[in-house]
Amino acid sequence: MRVSLSVKRNVEGYAFILPGMVYILALLGYPLVYNFVLGFRDVDVRTFKSGSDVFVGFSNYLYLFKDPVFRLVFRNTIFFTIVCIAVQFSIGFLLALFFSKKFTFSGPIRGLILIAYMMPMSVTALVGKSMFGQIGVINDLLFKLGLIRDLPMWLANGTTAMAAVIAMNCWVGIPFNMLLLTSGLTNVPAEIYESAAMDGAAAWTRFWKITIPCIRSSILAVLMLGFIYTFKAFDLMFIMTSGGPLNATDVLGTYSYRLSFTEFKFSMGSSAAIVLFFCLLVIGLFYLRMSATEEQG
Repeated sequence: MRVSLSVKRNVEGYAFILPGMVYILALLGYPLVYNFVLGFRDVDVRTFKSGSDVFVGFSNYLYLFKDPVFRLVFRNTIFFTIVCIAVQFSIGFLLALFFSKKFTFSGPIRGLILIAYMMPMSVTALVGKSMFGQIGVINDLLFKLGLIRDLPMWLANGTTAMAAVIAMNCWVGIPFNMLLLTSGLTNVPAEIYESAAMDGAAAWTRFWKITIPCIRSSILAVLMLGFIYTFKAFDLMFIMTSGGPLNATDVLGTYSYRLSFTEFKFSMGSSAAIVLFFCLLVIGLFYLRMSATEEQG
């Protein structure tokens, strides 16, 4: 029996992707499914050791949404994400507009700015913890300038601790936004700007009528990817503040970790992680829908 060329190519294609599929299912699929199962059972240290855990349905999720700490953590996550996205997108966009112009040393300066993005987040968190420490660089600078007399503990106050983690996250996010938006700006034909300028269009009009529409897909990608990366933040808070003080910088990632591996409430931690998963799933589906609409347009 002869096999057609198209069937043979399909078989070869599936053979090439099979190792990757097995890897994904083994290392990502199984933990995800097991996490779903834990969310519907009552598993802690006692029941896990004795094997006496029982099915509790949505009880874990109902308990979470009634828990004031979880509601605080969820608000922290939303606030942290929105503020970070607003700050890093605004500054990143301004830097992208600036570096899209041709001038001397634009390349080296842009490369220096990208160093913050290339650093591991754990290193960034350690730098931030040192900078905002009581004997850190910030207090030393403010003291030498005569702006403070005492050395405040920035990471021991809820408001300033949240501001500190936002600042460090934006330090990483601004170069990322700048990089993607700069690539979008370089794809806008210069002839369009020249034609608009010859027709008497002002700079502000060219920005709103030409720049924004031409890089709309890049803006959408930057906002959605930035939201996903920021919403699932973990290592920055875990290293800088451990979610403290008094859950002031706790987000869904650190809260889920603490429930599972500090308090050993495995089912509750899994439930919090599933809430995080569904929030990101909704954003991912929204991004795919917007991207499809953009391509059709």
